[in-house]
Amino acid sequence: MPPAADLPGLLEAFFTKRLIAQRQVSPHTLAAYRDTFRLLLAFAAHHYQRAPAQLNLRDLDADLIGAFLLDLEKTRGNTVHTRNLRRASLRAFFQYAALERPDQAAQIQRVLAIPAKRTTRPLIEFLTRAEADAVLAVVDRKTWRGQRDYALLLLLLQTGLRLAEATGLRPQDLSLGASPCARCLGKGRKLRDTPLLRPTARVLQTWCQHGLSPTAAYVFPNAQGGRLSHDAVQRLVAKYGRLAQAHCPALRQQRLTPHRLRHTAAMAMLHAGVDRALIALWLGHESVETTQIYLHANLALKQQILKRTQPPNAQQRRFQPTDPLLRFLRHL
Repeated sequence: MPPAADLPGLLEAFFTKRLIAQRQVSPHTLAAYRDTFRLLLAFAAHHYQRAPAQLNLRDLDADLIGAFLLDLEKTRGNTVHTRNLRRASLRAFFQYAALERPDQAAQIQRVLAIPAKRTTRPLIEFLTRAEADAVLAVVDRKTWRGQRDYALLLLLLQTGLRLAEATGLRPQDLSLGASPCARCLGKGRKLRDTPLLRPTARVLQTWCQHGLSPTAAYVFPNAQGGRLSHDAVQRLVAKYGRLAQAHCPALRQQRLTPHRLRHTAAMAMLHAGVDRALIALWLGHESVETTQIYLHANLALKQQILKRTQPPNAQQRRFQPTDPLLRFLRHL
């Protein structure tokens, strides 16, 4: 008789005890872990020709995990970045399994030894002031949806809030008085107050007073009054990016996303001379090193550095062959 499957109980404890009860991860993080294991269990079930509930921890060895990560890239077409995120979810589970199942430590260590893939890090893409103004200008503010979208876009461009932080804002999170600010629950479940410019505060105040229902649970609700989904925000941002292309040709080579609006806010602060430690504090970065990416993308700052450097005393000189054979070939 085959041994009783131990994977279902271990996986259930990992989600309920470790992720939900102990770490209190966000719903977004929980969904990312869930999707990783849905894909893995489907892959393992097909490989072993057994139902997922009949799998054991021993079945998830380093060879199978390696094959699964390869399948993500080759069959599903995932990027290296996505592959590495799936690997990180698996590592968290196997680190938990190492404590619960020390008898399988050798197998678990081989899985944990699977390295992340290195990938080329692209330059940060952001909007110029003219491009940002063009995106805002195409929003039809005569409709309820247009007023909501305009307030959301303006908030993202000015504050650099993450997508989840903006969609999770509730009316009580906005303080629109003498010192306007927005309070959000950021990454790592950290509360953060972000100051608002006066024009942004006035737009939000108008929206809350005239566009938002008094019983609304969120500042930016969907048509049914619930929270805007990430996909809905992605679509509306991309839509206004396409509409703005007619007035701003530079946008034709770009695909507008909510995260690009966050980068735009960060680059605006950097161009204004704000120290990167303060930018990290503003954006809610865990480390100042995370903000380093904006320095690499700042071509204007690099051009200022170039102006301050002393160019080498370089003199142009044409090549003059002395060998008769080389002279012959040159004049052919």
